[in-house]
Parts: sequence; C-alpha cells; structure tokens
Amino acid sequence: MVINTNISAQNAATLLQQSSMNLSQSLARLSSGSKIVNPSDDSAGLAVSMKLGAQIARTGAAQTNVNNAASFNQTQDGYLQQVNNALTRMSELAVSAQDVTKTTSDRNLYQQEYSTLGAYVNDVATKSFNGVSLFNGTTLNVTTDSEGATFSNLGVNLSAATYTTATGDNISSISGAQKALTDTEAAVSQLASDRANIGSNEETLGYYSAQLSSLSNNLSAAKSQITDVDVATESTNYAKQNILVQSGTAMLAQANSMPQSVLRLLS
Repeated sequence: MVINTNISAQNAATLLQQSSMNLSQSLARLSSGSKIVNPSDDSAGLAVSMKLGAQIARTGAAQTNVNNAASFNQTQDGYLQQVNNALTRMSELAVSAQDVTKTTSDRNLYQQEYSTLGAYVNDVATKSFNGVSLFNGTTLNVTTDSEGATFSNLGVNLSAATYTTATGDNISSISGAQKALTDTEAAVSQLASDRANIGSNEETLGYYSAQLSSLSNNLSAAKSQITDVDVATESTNYAKQNILVQSGTAMLAQANSMPQSVLRLLS
C-alpha cells in the first residue's frame, strides 16, 4: 500500500476524462444536429459530405437554369399564340380582298387592317426576356446538370423572310391579295413548325427539371446519412455517457480516499 502514487485514482481520472469528452461530444451533436461537429469526428465522412454539398448546390443552380429556360419558352409561345391569330386574320383579309364585288376603296380598308396586323407581328419580333431576344432565332444552350452539360433550346426567328414577306404584302389589289394569301399560308405553316419546336423544348426541359429534382433529393439523403445525427441513438449515447461521468466522479472520489486507510497503520 503506497501514498505517493495512487494508481487507482489515476486510472479513474483517465476514464472520467474520456467519459467527459464523450459526453461533451454527444451534447454537441445533439445541440447542432450534426454527427460531424469537428473534422476529427469523421474526416472521411466530412470530405464526402463537402463534395455532396457542393454538388447539391450546383444541381440547384442547374434546376434554376432549366426553370428559367422553361419560362423563356412559355413566354415565346404566349407571344406566338397572338402572332398566329394575327396571321390567321391576315390570311382571311387576303381572301376577302380577292372578292370581285369589292371596290378599290374596300380593298384599301382591308389593306389598312392588314398592314396594322403586319406591324404587330414585326413588333413582336423585337421582344426580349430579361434582355435576351425572344425571336432572333438563336439556339440557347441550357445547362442541365451539375457538371455543365447542356441542352440545345431551338430558337424562333420572326425576322425570317417567311414572316417579313407576309407582313410586307399589299392587298389593295387582287393580284397583291393573291400573293399575300400564299405568303400568309407559308407564314402560318412556319409558325406551326416553330411552335412545335417550342413545345418540344418545354417537354424536354420538363424532363430535365424532374431529373434534377430527383437527383437533388437523393444527394441530400446521401449527405444526411453522413452528417445528420440520429437523435434517438445519440440521446441513448448521451444518457450512457452522463451515467459514466457521474459514476466515474464517484469512483474517483473513492479512489482518492483509499490512501487515508494508511493512517490506520500509523495509529
């Protein structure tokens, strides 16, 4: 039996220190909601979670790009629906102007409406979406994933000759009306093709949007498995460590009192 070196107390102190550290770590996890409070908790898991977090952020940005492109297409189609109405009316006027019972004065009235509608179509060709031209025919490459892959969003060119020829016709004469009819029919046919392309763009972008949403959810779930604390499990661990600290404290006090028994030998 010795006094200077109390091995039992030292062992109890070491174990108490470990239990206290574990208790603090468990408390930090529960209060933060994260299993990785410090890099030393899980260095490999931290590295993986950081990469997943960055990919989630990039996926979110790609989702925004796709959604904005879909809005761009929807805006295009909204304008083109009205252009279709205008061209349809222009073709109707071109047929009416060929009526042999109409006078030149009547045809001039038809021409006035025809030119007004043509000016409207030409004006639509100048419209833009957030500063980006809607109808200059440019194909836009839309980013569709976190690695920068793109989808070619086909453009619509309302300044193409098919449209401008029709809007520039004059139906104040029968021959002019006949030409205008041919040109407006061609314009309507081109418009139908352009709107079909827009529909295809919207459908494809919808698939990309759903894909990105699913990917984001799966990446978030994977990251959660690494970083998010299981409250039920950690609460159990916290209770365990708390008991160990309390018992360790009691045992350390007991170990520290053991050398006092030497006094009995000296009395």
